Amino acid sequence: MKVVAFAGYSGSGKTTLVERLIALLRAQGLRVSVVKHARHGFDMDTPGKDTFRHREAGAFEVVVASNERLALLREFEQPQELSVHHLIAELYDGVDWVLVEGFRDADLLKVEVWRAASEQPARYPVDDFIAAIATDSPAALPAPTGLPVLDLNNPAAVAEWLLSQGERFTYNPELYA
Repeated sequence: MKVVAFAGYSGSGKTTLVERLIALLRAQGLRVSVVKHARHGFDMDTPGKDTFRHREAGAFEVVVASNERLALLREFEQPQELSVHHLIAELYDGVDWVLVEGFRDADLLKVEVWRAASEQPARYPVDDFIAAIATDSPAALPAPTGLPVLDLNNPAAVAEWLLSQGERFTYNPELYA
């Protein structure tokens, strides 16, 4: 399994890029999973539905499945921050690529998504895990870099780069056990 994270500030275009990469990698016949970090409480369940009612009644876990999908909802008795490695361990073994979004400080190789218009600082000068920069404004990068600079507006080129560098992104869970 290959794992790559996408780091950047809100509004930089991470979700749009990841969405397009999923489709491009799937078109290559690859299985793709996503690990997404939510900053605040979120709910994937619908009030009134059975699974929602089971969780509200106090179930620690609710697994719901059909012949097309499986979902696991787990309630924590105390707030806890899971590492990205805990979440990757929950994924199906047969996946080819895992695209990680929202774990900016993770110890995974990352593509930084950066836009000059966002007026946010770039992370690549201080984050040794940045493997490439996807940007719509390469001339405005705030510091010189020897890293690959990818066109944020050309997801096919980003996918091609990922596939060409695939071995770099091979995930070894034993390093994080």
